[in-house]
Amino acid sequence: MNGKKHLSEEDIKMKFITPAIINAGWDLEKQIRAEYPFTDGRVIVRGETAKRAKRKAIDYLLLYKPNVPIAIIEAKKNKLSVGAGMQQALDYVEAIKAAKMLDVPFAYSSNGDGFIEHDMKTGIEREISLDEFPSPENLWNRYITVEQLSTEQELLITEPYYFGGKNKTPRYYQRIAINRTIEAIAKGQNRILLVMATGTGKTLTAFQIIYRLWHAGVKKKILYLADRNILIDQTISNDFKPFEKVITKVENRKLDSSYEIYMSLYHQLSGDDDMEAFKQFQPEFFDLIVIDECHRGSAREESRWRKILDYFSTATHLGLTATPKETSDVSNQGYFGKPVYTYSLKQGIDDGFLAPYKVVRIGLDKDLQGYRPEAGKTDIYGNVLEDREYNIKDFDRNLVIDDRTKTVAAKVTEFLKKTDRFSKTIVFCVDIDHAERMRQALINENSELVLQNPKYVMRITGDNPEGKAQLDNFIDEDSLYPTIVTTSKLMTTGVDCKTCKLIVLDNNFSEDGGMTEFKQIIGRGTRLKPDYGKLYFTIMDFRNASRLFADPNFDGDPVQIYEPAADESPVPPDDSTVEDDSCEEFPTDFTPITGYEGDDDERPKKYRVNDVLVMVVSERVQYYDSDGKLISESITDYSKKNILNEFATLDDFLNAWNSEERKQAIIDELKEHGVLLEALREVAGNKELDDFDLICHIAYDKPPLTKAERAKNVKKRGYLYKYSDMAQQVLDALLEKYMNDRITELTDTKILELKEFEKFGSSLKIVKAFGGRAAYLQAVKGLQQELYIA
Repeated sequence: MNGKKHLSEEDIKMKFITPAIINAGWDLEKQIRAEYPFTDGRVIVRGETAKRAKRKAIDYLLLYKPNVPIAIIEAKKNKLSVGAGMQQALDYVEAIKAAKMLDVPFAYSSNGDGFIEHDMKTGIEREISLDEFPSPENLWNRYITVEQLSTEQELLITEPYYFGGKNKTPRYYQRIAINRTIEAIAKGQNRILLVMATGTGKTLTAFQIIYRLWHAGVKKKILYLADRNILIDQTISNDFKPFEKVITKVENRKLDSSYEIYMSLYHQLSGDDDMEAFKQFQPEFFDLIVIDECHRGSAREESRWRKILDYFSTATHLGLTATPKETSDVSNQGYFGKPVYTYSLKQGIDDGFLAPYKVVRIGLDKDLQGYRPEAGKTDIYGNVLEDREYNIKDFDRNLVIDDRTKTVAAKVTEFLKKTDRFSKTIVFCVDIDHAERMRQALINENSELVLQNPKYVMRITGDNPEGKAQLDNFIDEDSLYPTIVTTSKLMTTGVDCKTCKLIVLDNNFSEDGGMTEFKQIIGRGTRLKPDYGKLYFTIMDFRNASRLFADPNFDGDPVQIYEPAADESPVPPDDSTVEDDSCEEFPTDFTPITGYEGDDDERPKKYRVNDVLVMVVSERVQYYDSDGKLISESITDYSKKNILNEFATLDDFLNAWNSEERKQAIIDELKEHGVLLEALREVAGNKELDDFDLICHIAYDKPPLTKAERAKNVKKRGYLYKYSDMAQQVLDALLEKYMNDRITELTDTKILELKEFEKFGSSLKIVKAFGGRAAYLQAVKGLQQELYIA
């Protein structure tokens, strides 16, 4: 046993843990996943710099079937006790807290002497020897015994995924959502709710659920309900393409019973009592009904899909949403029950599957102070304005101030000019009338680009066929146009827009139900597209929607909130046919007007003035740390705090730096805590600073030295003179690489293969000049220590 104490964790795994697993009957190729990463790594944003944190990974994931993970193993060095990794292992398998863990029933920790087993279903923990590790059948039988699964239920739960074509292996949270849904159905649950943040693959998840149930013969006739044509068309042509021989889209209210999977808009099946198309089928016709974006149809008893669901009441009903509605009038949970699984926006950002975002918060004087017209004030149509104070909720709904529209358009344009004129941008407006006026204002602010292509700015709303026809081009990353689109409700949900880098909020959110719409709008930008240059996106907020970030019902915090002063840049410093009338975009009390005629006691629904000035009075920046908490510090203050959390004093840092052979390990550790040195270097205004000097300067207030100064000091102190002529020249060349190429890992012998060292001969010859490899490494380590004398 004592012979293991010197072994690394990798040696322990290779020599003891892996053989023990294989000897227990686990198939190395099909059932064992070593060093299994299950996230993409959170995107950390500081200033204009974005970097990924490390991916979360486990040492071993054990699979009973390809779609049924059943255990994980955490390995530790032998100098630690057998159970040393258990707390870390438990962190990965906690099944109660949705979306954070891998949701497997067994966890193990091992140091090579044996295993500690934790049964997540019973809570029982025990120690076993290496040759007692359970077989796949042993663990599975224990699981189905606790879950009390019948043979039929077991067969359904182990039904494989569809792996053909372009369908990717589900991510860990998609796998949990699929398996929990299948297991719920296997156990007889007929009303099921899945909550998954926008951009996390609800449609792919739904496909795998339907495929497994359909392929197993458990659900033979399936109805998929949606409220947008684009949702159905995208679904049929993409994720559901493997069903192409058995799937149909319901059109013209006609139903053909020969198909097995039906895609339909709500309104194609519903209508007046004598036009309810769904009654062409018997109530028992469908076995499964999936309601996509089920928050849209709402769970009110009089809603469209409730009529359909009540008719097909014997079927299993599965609701999918990113934002379940829970208001005094509407409750998704009241109909479906509590979600079987929730994968939140915050978790998606933390896992690196969704893009984080900044908020540029802009305050306009009339929004913040209100506007009261002088007595007898008339609008452009000659209507006398009602004598009262108008506030942010009135603007563009009851009162249009043309200069306000112009000011918003100017600020959006200013931001794009200082970042990227072709960043895909969605401007959310109060209604269609507002969206049209905003389109015109943005055209005037960007006239030179509109001259190049009139589609640079377009309106995409429910009443505008020309705009809707360009939606695919807006989504297409290879198409520049349209670049800026204005809308109201049409693009709040169901539009897969990975290219969107800027979202502008100039609409109001109601007190009841506003959070649902807010989350949906935020979801338009959360899809990551690294190859398109999109690792984060920006929200420009003109309506104080930022208050919703503090709402307990909101679960995804921005990385930055910026509120610039009136004279400052808005850029944060480094410091298809809609046929369903449920998509109607006009507020119920809105009547567009081009003039006003009527009795004196009648008032128009909307006034419009063009002689009231609107000014920007504030704009602000705040960052969110890795825990999602709002902080007000600058990048420098934030970084200093986090460096000091890791290394409380300068001596602590110097000891860690000098003892760590690989300096990048310390840089990586700081990055995990949100400290991005590239962003700090921009703030410091000196791109030539060494990482070491940058840290010492920011965190410990030490005056920085340039790399050239450090190299010069090494030579002054005579360190090179300790070595022979050729060795001196090699060390001098290493100093040159350090100065000119920002190379800090001088002990890496691969440097000797670079062109600058060819004149000294082969790397073997260079090492011999120092008296061998060990002497060479000792000399280079000494050189590094000389470089970093504080």
